[in-house]
Amino acid sequence: MDFSIDKQEKYTLIKVLVEKLDNHLAPGLKSELVLIAGNGEKNIILDLSNCRYCDSSGLSAILVANRLCKNADGTFVLSGLQPSVERLITISQLDTVLNITYTADKGIELILHEEA
Repeated sequence: MDFSIDKQEKYTLIKVLVEKLDNHLAPGLKSELVLIAGNGEKNIILDLSNCRYCDSSGLSAILVANRLCKNADGTFVLSGLQPSVERLITISQLDTVLNITYTADKGIELILHEEA
């Protein structure tokens, strides 16, 4: 599997385990996100700490996750951005739209704070 899913009571943590979030991985990730949201999960953390490359299909999966969480009145957090992925997010101006934390743990703190 190219990503792991850790479902907790207040959030689901999805960790990308490969170096590339591209058109090979993004469709499966999107499907999984839709399933998770369909099961009533509204808080999702996407940990990209292993990911060194992201293309437009990867960005699309990130935006799908953000929209699903927003539609459910939840919180989406992107964490662990490597420099090249962070640059892409900044160039796309998504850093103004997304919740971004340095680590998944900080993302968990943010969600628990929002839920409180």
